[in-house]
Amino acid sequence: QEQLVESGGGLVQAGGSLRLDCAASGRTFSRYTMGWFRQAPGKEREFVASINWSGGSTNYADSVNGRFTISRDMARNSIALQMNSLKPEDTAVYYCAADSGTARFMAESRGRGMDYWGKGTLVTVSS
Repeated sequence: QEQLVESGGGLVQAGGSLRLDCAASGRTFSRYTMGWFRQAPGKEREFVASINWSGGSTNYADSVNGRFTISRDMARNSIALQMNSLKPEDTAVYYCAADSGTARFMAESRGRGMDYWGKGTLVTVSS
């Protein structure tokens, strides 16, 4: 059974850093685009970052560009999201996703039609 499992969420002060990890299992996701979405209380799910199967193409939401970095470990079938200079508005549940489309497609999808989802991990940034 295919599965994406997120880890690394928690509570951090504004200006701090966190690293999220997403471990894939049940199949190889080596040819899949993978990425991160987030959903804050009372808001719709939004795109955060995506990385294509080779790691050679990445996309970021404007709100996180320059602060967050997505990376991929093909050997471990996993991705990570390094989050620096965190702001209170980054507070959300962060979800890992995988899709057979491109990194750009994932960025423009608004989360619709993704092939696989994790259950999410909560990130809380205090002011």
